[in-house]
Amino acid sequence: MAAEEGPTLEYTPTWVVAVVCSVIVAISLAVERLLHYTGKYLKKKNQKPLYQALQKIKEELMLLGFISLLLTVFQARIAKICIPENLANKWLPCKLTDASSSSSTTTHFQTLFTSFIPRRLLAETTTTSTSYCAEKGKVPLLSLTALHHLHIFIFVLAVVHVTFCALTILFGGAKIRQWKHWEDSIFKKENNPEEVLKTNFTQVQDHEFIRNRFLGIGKDSALLGWVHSFFKQFYGSVTKTDYLTMRLGFIMTHCRGNPQFNFHKYMIRALEADFRKVVGISWYLWLFVVIFLLLNVAGWHAYFWIAFIPFILLLAVGAKLEHVIIQLAHEVAEKHAAIAGALVVQPSDDHFWFHRPRIVLLLIHIILFQNSFELAVFFWIWVQYGFDSCIMGEIGYIIPRLVIGVFVQFVCSYSTLPLYAIVTQMGSSFKKAIFEEHIQEGLVGWARTAKKNKGLRKAANGSTTTTTTRGSTTHASGQMSPKETTPLAIQMSEVSAMEEGNAGEIATATLYDGHR
Repeated sequence: MAAEEGPTLEYTPTWVVAVVCSVIVAISLAVERLLHYTGKYLKKKNQKPLYQALQKIKEELMLLGFISLLLTVFQARIAKICIPENLANKWLPCKLTDASSSSSTTTHFQTLFTSFIPRRLLAETTTTSTSYCAEKGKVPLLSLTALHHLHIFIFVLAVVHVTFCALTILFGGAKIRQWKHWEDSIFKKENNPEEVLKTNFTQVQDHEFIRNRFLGIGKDSALLGWVHSFFKQFYGSVTKTDYLTMRLGFIMTHCRGNPQFNFHKYMIRALEADFRKVVGISWYLWLFVVIFLLLNVAGWHAYFWIAFIPFILLLAVGAKLEHVIIQLAHEVAEKHAAIAGALVVQPSDDHFWFHRPRIVLLLIHIILFQNSFELAVFFWIWVQYGFDSCIMGEIGYIIPRLVIGVFVQFVCSYSTLPLYAIVTQMGSSFKKAIFEEHIQEGLVGWARTAKKNKGLRKAANGSTTTTTTRGSTTHASGQMSPKETTPLAIQMSEVSAMEEGNAGEIATATLYDGHR
């Protein structure tokens, strides 16, 4: 047995141990330094949202490390959990008749991964657990080889998800940055004295935004509006007229006192802040992973049908975002024939599902993760077991899955994400990214101080009320100075948990204080 197991560290050359440890430590330090310098670069460029996203990635890596530690420490105990053989033969990804035919095909691919782990230890533990359960007339719950493959799959899933999210934000952000020249053209027009002095009357029905988005009144137009929205997401999802109209509607609603507000820069900051949430793997996404692994039964083709979930959600989200723009046009066209000045739409949460624009971000998070899961499973099976493995499935199911995955990634990057970036600003509230980073930090500090002073004043009022019997004294001590009860201080006292604040009050108070 000792000859089969191989020498332990007691009889392993020290130079071998030193070389292996050096390589592992060098790779780990290189990755750590790469993340460290990337964080320093982002902080130097004042990219705090992206820096926070990097921190989120570090958290995911730490979680993966902890999962690896648990699997390593408890692998022997897990392998010694025994179950009846009839239970082990149910809900298999491959039929038992396919096991012998696929074993020779996958030997090469399994050797690729198992060469990086102590194979003698695998053989020893597997033999021990099998004989341990065989003595009881049972089989192991999970073999050490299967446990190792599961370990690799979790790692591949996390890496693919983070990579695909980064690519989506990169390509989507590039599309959004193409709109910058629209923003620049507005500043040139507003700084032109002749354009400023003009008083124009807008014929609503002749406005390009209304002509492109208003489809009449009635049930037929409502159905036509959804059909138009569905196909519009694939071509010219946001035009210059759409951008200019929604930008003006946002400014007139949330910061009327600052007509030169840089809406494009605000969108970029808001998108970067949202990226921090999208790149993580939340608990409910891990729940999806468990359910998907459960349904991967031979003959069910579960992964083929699961591929349609992100596909359908993507089409629904894209159509809904386009339909919000149509609703904004309908509101104006149904109420006005002509208006003085530019056409202004009215942002409202009523246009979104359940009156919550943030649901769209949640759906995009689910879409990106499920699509990453699909492609991660494909790459993992391909490398681990080979393309001809029974767990891969038939070619007629593989090709549509890959086509859907590429389609979802492309459309989400170039259409859905830019649509989300601008259309979700058409809610009743704005995001805290409306403030520059240094202003956000100042407001947070001010709000926390105001909240702390308010609590101290209340405590002082309570003690004064207890020790005095004069009603006038109690009444006087219950009053607070106007400085401590400003609307902005009250709103910003909860800014640490705020993603969308009371738009009108915060914007008005901030702009008013800035002009004074």
